[in-house]
Amino acid sequence: MEILKVSSKSNPSKVAGAIANIFREKGSVEIQTIGAGSLNQAIKGIAIARGFVAPSGDNLVVIPAFNDVVISGEAKTAMKLIVTKK
Repeated sequence: MEILKVSSKSNPSKVAGAIANIFREKGSVEIQTIGAGSLNQAIKGIAIARGFVAPSGDNLVVIPAFNDVVISGEAKTAMKLIVTKK
């Protein structure tokens, strides 16, 4: 599954385009965020992407989970959002 990393500075419309493209190509997308700001941008992107794929009859489902990652030698907890078809 392709992992899309979203930051607090990510543009929700661009995130939505990436989600929609990967979703159409592979059927599911994994989004990784660290922090409240990046999670906010990811959720906005998912909402916008839903509007992109809905006309073709697809409905997005989001499965949230936690993921432990190491960044610059420091352990952090990331949110993993798996976007798939209903």
